[in-house]
Amino acid sequence: MAKARLTHLGRRGEARMVDVGAKSDSERVAVAEGRVIMSAATLATVLKGDAKKGDVLGAARVAGILAAKRTHELIPLCHPLPVTQIAIDIDPDRSLPGLVVRARVKVTGKTGVEMEALTAVSVACLTIYDMVKAVERGMRIEAIRLIEKTGGKSGRYRAPGA
Repeated sequence: MAKARLTHLGRRGEARMVDVGAKSDSERVAVAEGRVIMSAATLATVLKGDAKKGDVLGAARVAGILAAKRTHELIPLCHPLPVTQIAIDIDPDRSLPGLVVRARVKVTGKTGVEMEALTAVSVACLTIYDMVKAVERGMRIEAIRLIEKTGGKSGRYRAPGA
């Protein structure tokens, strides 16, 4: 098995932005998800729309979209990408109890959108926390992970159990 190489490190171990100039454009899609765990009562408040700060789910969706578009400003070695689609879905899961946040990001370009999808989920989860923290400070943000990615030289990845 070939030894994996960290592409963001130069020969002397210094951080560097990967040169993607010679790569071919292809359609690339990444899906990420995360969870905000909260009490059943807090979940009911969110779903009823009774949060003091307003529409929790709507604000979280918009925050996730904005975060995906600005990922290159937050993650130092990410390339700015002309994303063509960002979709944020937030679904209640009473068995948690809490909310499952999922982001799907698409681009036609030379590099993938995994970081954009992960950033979108992270910021959407943080927005939910921020908007509901007055009701419950003990909420937990958990299980942020890449679910799937397609396109590019490495092809398709699907997380085990996803």
